Amino acid sequence: MCKGANNSSVEMHPDLSSHLHSAECNEIINAFQQCHVDHPVRKFMGHCNDLDRALTRCLKAERKKKQEANFAKSRSFQKRTQQNPEQSQ
Repeated sequence: MCKGANNSSVEMHPDLSSHLHSAECNEIINAFQQCHVDHPVRKFMGHCNDLDRALTRCLKAERKKKQEANFAKSRSFQKRTQQNPEQSQ
């Protein structure tokens, strides 16, 4: 997390490597990065903001899906260890 000019927190995107994300998010990532290449000055004036917001929504949905899967996995692990505590070690 970075601090902005007015000392507010500014969130940055996580690693945007293609192997870490879905095909849908990779399309948005590529369009966002291409927008920054095509518009080196206009990007500072908000030209790529729509793509940035779409990318943030997509990454958030991916993160939520992973969280739900991990939570379900941990619940099943907890149930197994509570039923058979001697086998969990």
